[in-house]
Amino acid sequence: MTGDDGVRPAPGPDQPPIPVRLVTFNTHHGVGGDARHDLPRLAKVLASVEADVICLQEVDRHFGDRSEDVDQALLLSRALDMQLAWGPAIDEPRPGDQPRRQYGNALLSRLPILVSDVHPLPGGGEPRIALRTMLELDGGTLWVTATHLTTRSPQERAEQVAALAGLHTEDMAAGVLVGDFNTRPDAPELAPLRERFTDAWELAADRDDQAGWRFWQRDEGHTHPAHAPHRRIDQAWVSPGVAVASAQVLDAAGASDHLPLMVDLRVTSGV
Repeated sequence: MTGDDGVRPAPGPDQPPIPVRLVTFNTHHGVGGDARHDLPRLAKVLASVEADVICLQEVDRHFGDRSEDVDQALLLSRALDMQLAWGPAIDEPRPGDQPRRQYGNALLSRLPILVSDVHPLPGGGEPRIALRTMLELDGGTLWVTATHLTTRSPQERAEQVAALAGLHTEDMAAGVLVGDFNTRPDAPELAPLRERFTDAWELAADRDDQAGWRFWQRDEGHTHPAHAPHRRIDQAWVSPGVAVASAQVLDAAGASDHLPLMVDLRVTSGV
């Protein structure tokens, strides 16, 4: 429903929160613990979670032999019948009329993607970027920023985190920042995030992970390495306009060297 000016009204105080299921997953370019590139296996894992938004790191597009030179982002979006936003961190020309060689972050969405932009992050070594999108909700919007931070040093991560925090402005009431941060949530270099966002895992009343018999690690949200997770480097951070009903580390079925993190969000402010 829209007003006389054609603008959809913002959610009122009595409007119930809007549920959004989001998954973040470092896919290791579709290569699992068995060293096989298996995109159908990865697609099956992603389809099984019935997510509204899927944020993927380490995605290849015509990158080379390691991923059979396919366009992983496009093939996954088609397999799941989801819209695609793409953020290349590596973008190189190839001879002749061959597609460009790319590697980076992909966002798949069942919600309409209204805006998508790519922001290079500071630092040396492997290029890093943030993929920022604005998604349409019933009566409002949700901003989702997906990233993959450096492994090089805490100092470089701190510079990247400062840039990420600056992408979420005051008029973005509902926002989520997700990805592979390559450090723990309480690391000193993530301090700028903690000033504006809250760790979704800590907010969730209902949590579950893959600790199994390791009862002393239960519900700690570890996602890496997949075969024996003991690091919580794949994270979701939410702004005050977003509540978290549950958080779960999923079984990747051998599709990657990471495990996926799924969060069930309740967007209470979407202006």
